[in-house]
Amino acid sequence: MNKNPIIAFLLAFFPGGGLMYLGQVLRGFFYTAVVFGIPAMAVAATVITGSQFFLIFALGGLLMYIVNFIDTVVTASKLYNRTETMDEGVASEKNPDSERFFTIVLSVIPGLGHFQLGLVYRGITLLAVFLGLGVMILFVTMMTGRSEFLIFMASLPIIWIYGFFDVMQLLDRKSKGEKLEDRSVLEELEKKRPDGRKSKSFATLLSIVPGAGHLYLGLQRRGIQLMAAFLFSIYILDVLRLGIFLFIVPIIWFYSFFDGLQKASQYESGVVEDEPIVSYLINHQKWLGIGLIVLGLYYIGTNIIIPMADPILLDRYDINIQFWIQAYVQPAIICLFLIGGGIKLLSGKKIHSNREGESE
Repeated sequence: MNKNPIIAFLLAFFPGGGLMYLGQVLRGFFYTAVVFGIPAMAVAATVITGSQFFLIFALGGLLMYIVNFIDTVVTASKLYNRTETMDEGVASEKNPDSERFFTIVLSVIPGLGHFQLGLVYRGITLLAVFLGLGVMILFVTMMTGRSEFLIFMASLPIIWIYGFFDVMQLLDRKSKGEKLEDRSVLEELEKKRPDGRKSKSFATLLSIVPGAGHLYLGLQRRGIQLMAAFLFSIYILDVLRLGIFLFIVPIIWFYSFFDGLQKASQYESGVVEDEPIVSYLINHQKWLGIGLIVLGLYYIGTNIIIPMADPILLDRYDINIQFWIQAYVQPAIICLFLIGGGIKLLSGKKIHSNREGESE
């Protein structure tokens, strides 16, 4: 009876299941016993001895699980190698089922299945989005030390499912004789629109990431400012240990999201002007440069000079300067910024009202 390699690959998600289906019962049972047995023995040894050292051996079960997948794929591929060889021993034309099998197997990693179909640009796009988003989420989580950001990892399975079903759809189109074009997902969505304009629904979806929807609509300055404000606020609040101001982060996110919805609706009715959120910084780059220099000097002082001088001052004068800076200087700087910002807003409101009175 002919075995289906694709079914064998799917059964390989259960250790040894694919090999048992292909008739390799002993080998399949070996993988089943090892994958489940090694972690069980590691946990039992940990409970008996009370040492956490044995838990590291549980990784052997994961390693054997991966080996089980590779062994199943190699064994299943031999079925296609036999069908692709003629009786005289000369290779025949490529079997479409073989291409389908290897494409599905490679689609375990988003983008690799597209490489198998010759769609390199489309595959690179999906692979870059999948890996880039995962790396960015882990980076923000490690920088802030807050595991709450790991909730955004839920977007990775969505990308994986989309990539898998996209490969299946392309395989079906190729089997019908259609010619596949190597273009990214964004290009395909825009090509489907008769006027070539941006998709409102896709801009709404991208607005989940602050600034991304604006960048898609061509609002570069507004999008970059929103994205920078979101990420920079997370970094600054963590570095300065200002947990009380963490409410600013969701405020920026909600503002960016609904502003993206508004700009997408305006784009449908006409051209949207790229107005920056804070135009003052664009017109006064000198002050922005001074601010960056001051911030750099601050970090040099707090991370290099003060840690070097603190043991000397503590030993000679019994002064813990690092404690004083963290306990008093940093809060004082934040208070001065808040007070200065409040005075600026009050003075601006007064000037605005005076101008209205003069105009009347």
